[in-house]
Amino acid sequence: MQATAYTYDSETRSGQVLLDDGTPVPFDAPAFDAGALRLLRPGQRVRVEFEGEGASRRITLVTLHTF
Repeated sequence: MQATAYTYDSETRSGQVLLDDGTPVPFDAPAFDAGALRLLRPGQRVRVEFEGEGASRRITLVTLHTF
């Protein structure tokens, strides 16, 4: 799924993305590390993968969206 980077804290390697419908979704350091990124700037388009359903749904991967 595609999203837009919303926030990112380089110390904790966590932040939030905005889904295309405007919903903010947090991600943690393991999801950021899985994408092998070194930095993320607000406004960058990213690809995210999820695991789980409902309230237990969480992002497992954040990587840059490329065409």
